[in-house]
Amino acid sequence: MGKDSNCCAIIVAAGESTRMALGFSKQFIPLCGVPAIVHTLFAFDAAEMVKSVIVVCRREDMPEMKDFIEKYRIKKVISIVEGGITRQKSVEAGVMAAPVDAAFFAIHDGARSLITPEEIDASIKDGIRCGASALAVPVKDTIKITGKDNYVISTPERSTLWAVQTPQVFERELYLKAMQQANKVGADYTDDCQLVEKIGVKVHLCMGTYTNLKLTTNDDIYTAEAIVKCRRTEK
Repeated sequence: MGKDSNCCAIIVAAGESTRMALGFSKQFIPLCGVPAIVHTLFAFDAAEMVKSVIVVCRREDMPEMKDFIEKYRIKKVISIVEGGITRQKSVEAGVMAAPVDAAFFAIHDGARSLITPEEIDASIKDGIRCGASALAVPVKDTIKITGKDNYVISTPERSTLWAVQTPQVFERELYLKAMQQANKVGADYTDDCQLVEKIGVKVHLCMGTYTNLKLTTNDDIYTAEAIVKCRRTEK
């Protein structure tokens, strides 16, 4: 592709799942009998553009994560590292554990378990071409901006709005520079694209799919299981 395409995937699975009130990490929710994080790792194992994978999780989840990786024979995971106190710090932990020869990072939410190898490869190719890229889909609903009192302030033009997903792919040195700048000013972002945007870099959006949902609420579990069942039927 004209440049070094060695890509390391950083799978962020260090969240506490507070909105689900599960009592355990949502990454371990069974989807048709298989842990959600394993569905995620299967996809990255099958993606041609991914050379290695780093999994970031909570310290207390590390033994179970290791067991699942061994049980399901996940091949590309080279390290499991402890997450930080915020998502950004968790990504940083994963990035710092990546191989020194990784030219690109593909940062992915572990709870987006329905990602496909094809979507992963498309996002990485787009990242290699543009330097910074993220999967995204056009917003379907009309969006309202409100004040603290929930009264509508304005309605942005829907045709310009996209819902950003993961993977988000960045050239290594670009991301490291953005990460260092965020740390320098004490900024903490929930989205990796924001880091590079803040240093003046344009992020290209690569068309994703609406099935690449993130397990955030209990309703998402029912939807995800239905999609997994449909995919199994289609094979």
